[in-house]
Amino acid sequence: MISSSAPSKDSVPMREASQFTNFLRKKSLFFGLLPAIVYLIILYIIPIIRTLRLSLFDPSFTWEHYIHFFKSPIYLDRLLFSLKVSLFVTVLCIVLGYPIAYLLSFTSPKVKALLIALILIPFWSSTLVRNYAWMSLLGRNGFINNTLISLGLISEPLKLLHTLFAVLVGMCNVLLPYTILPMFSVMSSIDKNLLTAGRSLGGSPIKVFFRIFFPLSLPGVAGGGLLVFIMGLGYYITPALLGGTSEMMISNLIDTQISSLLNWGFGSALSGIPSRCHVSVILYI
Repeated sequence: MISSSAPSKDSVPMREASQFTNFLRKKSLFFGLLPAIVYLIILYIIPIIRTLRLSLFDPSFTWEHYIHFFKSPIYLDRLLFSLKVSLFVTVLCIVLGYPIAYLLSFTSPKVKALLIALILIPFWSSTLVRNYAWMSLLGRNGFINNTLISLGLISEPLKLLHTLFAVLVGMCNVLLPYTILPMFSVMSSIDKNLLTAGRSLGGSPIKVFFRIFFPLSLPGVAGGGLLVFIMGLGYYITPALLGGTSEMMISNLIDTQISSLLNWGFGSALSGIPSRCHVSVILYI
């Protein structure tokens, strides 16, 4: 009597065909990702390794550049200032962008398409042009000061340009879409029937929002906030144009060391320290 557990003759070719199909699928996935892998290696990994080598070998192995950084109060102060500005910008973008993303997730498709187009409009102009526009608005003889003086609200122009306020405004203007889009992506995937169920169980709109919708939207908040924080920590154009010498960020010091002083070793060390801050934040989250 033949055991029922014995494999049939037709099952072996089918299993081999399935294994071959899985093999082809893995190979196609690898070759599909290969251009992106090569791109990341050439344009990101190799420059990072070269920067790290320049900071540690000048020309022989040394910790001198990192010791000099931590012994100099000005560099530590600029690093802490850069972290503070990035954190402020991240919080502001989340506070301003969350209601917009919430509105987008509940509006009709036509209104949603219009609002998304308005959000994406800043991407159609360069960051440099937008910063020069803010300079014309915030300048001593700019639009804001002239308007306030003509309305009689102030007697002399306010110092708006080359201040921390100008840096925060300029960075928020550029980075706000990077917060809205990840939050909107997560909010649009939340099942709205959960909110209806919460209301049917006697929950008020505020209670339903904070007990159901807000916790489910936190991954989008974390993703958008992390993206803005990482981009803000390495910002250069906006602090250089809208900020003064007291609002100089670590990226401006890196530019000075490499472009003006040609000190590639110390400049590479300066650029490596914010990168380690990025990794620390990502690992902590």
